[in-house]
Amino acid sequence: MAKKIILDLDTGVDDALALAYALGSPELELIGVTGTYGNVLVGTGVANDLSLLELFGHPEVPVYPGLRHARARDGFEVLEISAFIHGGNGVGDVELPEAQREAEEKSAVDFLVESVREYGDDLVIVATGPSTNVAAAIEADPEFARNAHLVIMGGALTVPGNVSAWAEANINQDPEASDLMFRKAADVTMVGLDVTLQTLLTYEDTAKWRELGTRAGTLLADITDYYIKAYETTAPYLGGCGLHDPLAVGVAVDESLVQLLGINMKVDTEGETRGRTIGDEQRLSDERKTARVAVAVDADRFLGELMRRIGSVLQQAD
Repeated sequence: MAKKIILDLDTGVDDALALAYALGSPELELIGVTGTYGNVLVGTGVANDLSLLELFGHPEVPVYPGLRHARARDGFEVLEISAFIHGGNGVGDVELPEAQREAEEKSAVDFLVESVREYGDDLVIVATGPSTNVAAAIEADPEFARNAHLVIMGGALTVPGNVSAWAEANINQDPEASDLMFRKAADVTMVGLDVTLQTLLTYEDTAKWRELGTRAGTLLADITDYYIKAYETTAPYLGGCGLHDPLAVGVAVDESLVQLLGINMKVDTEGETRGRTIGDEQRLSDERKTARVAVAVDADRFLGELMRRIGSVLQQAD
């Protein structure tokens, strides 16, 4: 039986790839998408989710709008670097077909809490943006913290951050929320820059999507090529674009893709290291580890899985 999954997305480019990966994974049943801020405003990300789900042939998947800004802030504005990497609309400035439906009225936090109550161990939540919605769900219901199985794309344990020497972008958006999550949630798998920057997509890969001859294939190739081009400026030494968010979904499907280190984590919320993900010195010797951090990845196997799974979605779509 397929495992149920919720994606908590700030839909930018790699979130779009993560969405396609989930839809192309027979091991998963996508029961909903929750929207957060980060690469884009919540409203923009939700609109992208609705359009992409229709483009990929899955208009039945509900989308729930989430919290609009970090816990310690009164508002949110998209960073200039985020707009450069993902485009002004989050999807490489590619115009997507307008969705023929609207988001659900129920909030993302309520949907997360209710889903964990209903499905328990049969559900995994993959969060690829700031931890704001997840932290709010933890505070809303103690059962969520005890029973939710979380896979997050965020953080950096063994490598530098990508917005400062210490901080990764998703964690940096709301360090207080991520710290609360690591301290209170019983099961968090962190898929961070340690591994995601070892998984790369190139123009040669996106060309295969164009060759499918479908509208979905062409549009996703256009979206991803914008992302690859941005990486040529921000990280030319990589030779492609990092597959951050899709790898988190990949780990939810098959955690043998990565090597996981059990460690109790925290996030620095003050001083120059604000946003740093690091082991919690007060819980290092605790026998029970509530977090696992990916520290190595089978990049070739993952890329093969990604091309096959996303390719199947694009082939079957319009």
